[in-house]
Amino acid sequence: MKLMLAVVDDADVRSLTEKLVAAGLRATVLASTGGFLRQGNTTLLLGLDDDQIDTALDIIKGTCQRRKRLMTYAPPEFPALSMPIEVEAGGAVVFIMPIEQSHHF
Repeated sequence: MKLMLAVVDDADVRSLTEKLVAAGLRATVLASTGGFLRQGNTTLLLGLDDDQIDTALDIIKGTCQRRKRLMTYAPPEFPALSMPIEVEAGGAVVFIMPIEQSHHF
């Protein structure tokens, strides 16, 4: 058994959770905030059997898309000279960890 932790863009959460449920996979959804852009994202926790890992990864990969976004950048030495720059955001970051025990009460 594994714990999958997936950090995804807020824009993808509804579609992603619908697809996971349709595949018979359950997730705990937690609101979180990204470090670089300081924008909202969502962390999903999935307890999965080993044979469900590839299914979950395929759903996440097919659903979570990278997007171009504008953010304001100001050089530290000239904060008044802020300018918009385009960055790529979104997609998903997935961690998979072994679970020693799992209990449902």
